[in-house]
Amino acid sequence: MILEKISVGALQVNCYILASQRDSQAIIIDPGAEVRKIRKVLDKYNLTPALIINTHGHYDHIGADNAFNLPVYVHKLDAPMLQDAQLNMSGLFSLPCTVKSRILLLEDNQILGLSGLQLKVVHVPGHTAGGIALLLQEPQEKIAFTGDTLFCSGIGRSDLSGGSQAALIKSIKEKLFILSDDTRIYPGHGPDSTIGQEKKNNLI
Repeated sequence: MILEKISVGALQVNCYILASQRDSQAIIIDPGAEVRKIRKVLDKYNLTPALIINTHGHYDHIGADNAFNLPVYVHKLDAPMLQDAQLNMSGLFSLPCTVKSRILLLEDNQILGLSGLQLKVVHVPGHTAGGIALLLQEPQEKIAFTGDTLFCSGIGRSDLSGGSQAALIKSIKEKLFILSDDTRIYPGHGPDSTIGQEKKNNLI
């Protein structure tokens, strides 16, 4: 399996490239910026990008969605953010950004499959109303992409775009901390960690 992290943009968002093997189709998670860096990784493994998944709708995670001419998946509650520069906050902090690509809506527990890959959508509201985590089911398990919900030694903000501190903590405790301790988490910013490490050290 190929799993590559690329830190992109001014806020150093973790964009992930996921593929079952070389010379296959790939999923791009949160292509926030720096298209050339993302394409360089795709070319390294001769991967054909097939779809984009946004863990939530903030501009630093969606900024390069349009660059690949691919369908973009996002939770249905965050979909309006992709088409509104005020909601995704790009209108406040940078040049206004909206997604022109085809937007496909995700729901809790939905399964996305592609060329030997299978991801389960877990709705984790709190950072935004439609924030999601993605649990890898195939070709292996115990990997979770947690977006801006759960970080290494931290949690996401809840004071932006309809967030809720109570909902965020509830999502982490009831939907992420129930995963096995050896599940490795790949967050939207910063280094990776494990569920066990965060249960022990994260001051929620």
